Amino acid sequence: MDKSVKILRVESVLRELVPEAITTLLDERINNIPVLDIKCSRGKYDAEVFLDPSFTDLEDEKYIVKQLAKAGSYIENYCKQAEGWYRCPKFKFKFDHSLEKQNSIDALFLKIEKELHKKDG
Repeated sequence: MDKSVKILRVESVLRELVPEAITTLLDERINNIPVLDIKCSRGKYDAEVFLDPSFTDLEDEKYIVKQLAKAGSYIENYCKQAEGWYRCPKFKFKFDHSLEKQNSIDALFLKIEKELHKKDG
């Protein structure tokens, strides 16, 4: 099912506002974390914020998600004030490991291809 134009518009605005709000936080481990994407639920009451795991380890990820969850209401208020909204989605922060998975799958295919060429040649 396709998303409505309103939800797409909200996601687009949040992709700009959430990183801005995060950069205003005082914790240096948090305020430099890149936001990859934001997906709103159908009713715009919840939004998943996908973060870039490139420069973090598992311990840092847990810390960052915990601290961003604590700062969630601040980030929501930042977005509401910036856009003049009455309501802002509740944010759930998570790291997006899909690129890492895709890279490992690509590496496996390359390995298989090389082994097939060795057998043929």
